[in-house]
Amino acid sequence: MQRLANKIAIITGGARGMGAETARLFVAEGAHVIIADLLEQEGATLAAELGEAASFQRLDVGCEENWQRLVQATLERHGRIDVLVNNAAVLVFGAIEQLSKAEFERALSINLTGTFLGIHSVAPIMREQGCGSIVNISSVDGLRGVNALAAYVSSKWGVRGLTKVAALELGPHGVRVNSVHPGGVDTLMSNPTGATRDELAGQYRTVPQQRIGAPEEIARATLFLASDDASYCNGSELSVDGGVAAGAYYPGLPGSPI
Repeated sequence: MQRLANKIAIITGGARGMGAETARLFVAEGAHVIIADLLEQEGATLAAELGEAASFQRLDVGCEENWQRLVQATLERHGRIDVLVNNAAVLVFGAIEQLSKAEFERALSINLTGTFLGIHSVAPIMREQGCGSIVNISSVDGLRGVNALAAYVSSKWGVRGLTKVAALELGPHGVRVNSVHPGGVDTLMSNPTGATRDELAGQYRTVPQQRIGAPEEIARATLFLASDDASYCNGSELSVDGGVAAGAYYPGLPGSPI
C-alpha cells in the first residue's frame, strides 16, 4: 500500500537536490506534491516529469505574502494540506569575524524564518483538519558546532528548537512536527564542483559509513516521518548522517579506520 495515498504535500526547495528526490518519492507513494521553489524553470520541469500528481508554485520562503498565496492556492485546488516539508536552505561560509550581518541574516531568513513561516502558515489548516505532518530539514550541524559555518549552524540549531516548540503546541491537535538531520549529501549545495562519490571518499574517512550520502536516503527518512508509519513520532530528531553525530575517531586507536 502506498504510504502517502491521496495526501497533499508541500515541499519547499523542491526543484532540485534533496527536495526533488523527496518529491519523486512522495509521488511514487501516492501523494500529490506541490513543488515550491524560486527556481521556476527547474521546478516546472520536475512537475512536468511527475505528471498530474505534481504541480509547481513559485515561493520565496522568507516572504509571508508568498506563503499566504501558496496556502490559498493549495486549498482552492485540493481543499486540504496533509504534509509540509520545510526543506529550502542555503549554506553560508565564513568565520565569525569575517561574516557580515547581511550574510548571517540571509541564512537565518531562508533556513529558519522560512521554516517558521511554513509552520505558521499551515498550522491553522492542520489544526482544523485534526491531522497533519510537518517535517523540518535541519542538519547534523544542528546537533554540533562547525567552524566557518556560524550562520548555517545557528539557523539549523534554530530549526531544531522550533521543531520542539511546534510539536508541543500542535501535538494536542493531531499534528506531528519532526526534524531530519542530514550529514553530507551529494547535492549541488554540498558538492558544488560535481565531484564523483569516489573522488569525495577521502573527505569522508572520519564518517563511520565512509561516504557521502545520497539524496534519496534523506528522502526515505522524510517519507517515514511524513507517513502514518511515524504516527507516534512528535518532536523527534532523525539523524541521517552516516554516523557523524555518533562521535569522532581517535586516529590509530582500535576501532578507527584512520
